Amino acid sequence: MKLLLDFLPLILFFVAFKGAEGNPDMAAAFATEHFGFLVQGGVVGASEAPVLLATVVVMIATLAQVAILKLRGQKVDLMLWISLTLVVVLGGATVWFHNETFIKWKPTGLYWVMALTLWLAQAAFGKNLIKAMLGGELQLPDPVWARLNLAWVLFFAAMGVVNLYVAYNFSTSAWANFKVFGVTGLILLFTLAQGVYMSKHLPQQEEDSKP
Repeated sequence: MKLLLDFLPLILFFVAFKGAEGNPDMAAAFATEHFGFLVQGGVVGASEAPVLLATVVVMIATLAQVAILKLRGQKVDLMLWISLTLVVVLGGATVWFHNETFIKWKPTGLYWVMALTLWLAQAAFGKNLIKAMLGGELQLPDPVWARLNLAWVLFFAAMGVVNLYVAYNFSTSAWANFKVFGVTGLILLFTLAQGVYMSKHLPQQEEDSKP
């Protein structure tokens, strides 16, 4: 359930974008009628309707995500608050100014904030957040935890750059595909690589207990 909730805004963004992209004139009419008051000039063109509608959808979905967690009495992670702030500010700018560039910066902003958070926690406060998340389940030497933390810092920093490269060098449709499938694949591959690396440094008794 939590996994579905985490990915819900991304899924809805993609579905809304692809649906509007397939019917741009209808999407433009719908966006103008229902969301024209949010748009500078009050009119949404066919070429910009898909990303504007998808942006409105992801803003609503992220707000709903936070509201659901609050209503269920669950903690809202810091990164979700940051994501909500970015999507509201940059998404709002995208809709108002008819400019998809703002929402395309949102993933990069989130990746770079995550990288900075992991780095600052370690460098300034001596707290390894990767160890804090996984240390209860895995016993690894401190130098290994430090390398894992640094690897995630570099990964998120690089992902921010890659997102901008795709955003500025490919079509919005290609960027949307990358945002859903490319990013998910890269994170999965990186996580698997981290798992392989950690398995080489597990204590002998943990290795022996594996099936």
